[in-house]
Amino acid sequence: MNVNLNGAKLTWLGHSTFRVDTPSGKTVLIDPWVMGNPKCPEDKKSFNAIHAMLCTHGHGDHIGDAVALAKQHDPIVVGVYELCLWAAGKGVRQIAPMNKGGTQTVADVHVTMVHADHSCGIEDDGKIIYGGEACGYVLEFENGLKVYHAGDTNVFGDMHIIHELYQPEIACLPIGDIFTMGPREAAYACKLLRPKVVIPMHFGTFPLLTGTVKALRERVKDLDIEVLDIKPGATVS
Repeated sequence: MNVNLNGAKLTWLGHSTFRVDTPSGKTVLIDPWVMGNPKCPEDKKSFNAIHAMLCTHGHGDHIGDAVALAKQHDPIVVGVYELCLWAAGKGVRQIAPMNKGGTQTVADVHVTMVHADHSCGIEDDGKIIYGGEACGYVLEFENGLKVYHAGDTNVFGDMHIIHELYQPEIACLPIGDIFTMGPREAAYACKLLRPKVVIPMHFGTFPLLTGTVKALRERVKDLDIEVLDIKPGATVS
């Protein structure tokens, strides 16, 4: 792989869910949806500890297990302001609300919230309630590694600003189409972001999500970008 993670580990749990293990041994869960996630391997659905949890938006395929896991492991839950207040109302004890452009440190990781182009309603007791706006995150580890998790999004021009300001070496990008970017849009995102490595996500979970790693690779073959084709449960380290 074109990037040395220097002790950090990224484990894709299927869909948009990632387990991140920091060089200092902390565990961060991004978009906590494991129990109902058909792509998450059974042996990856439980955790010894979760120190922080990052939520990109309020859809059930991203926060489906956020409350249950937060009550079990008591992590610091990071999200847009309204989403964190909703979680607190459900009994989540530690919240760290923020908004786009802000940076805070949780579990030894500098976390910056950035824009995403997507909706964010929370399904709660048969109603859709306001969950703030969808977002992405740039994670900067103590070893200098920078990872961008785009959340659910279409391509948007300010991805170039994310490149200029933060220069993430690894980008986790949705490619499934219908609800997010497909390979065509994700390839354009690669031109704006210029990462060294792309980890495709949010594809293949359901029949509607038809984007493929092969299609993305074909569209970025002239760029100096490595597109990983990993299976759910695999760890990049």
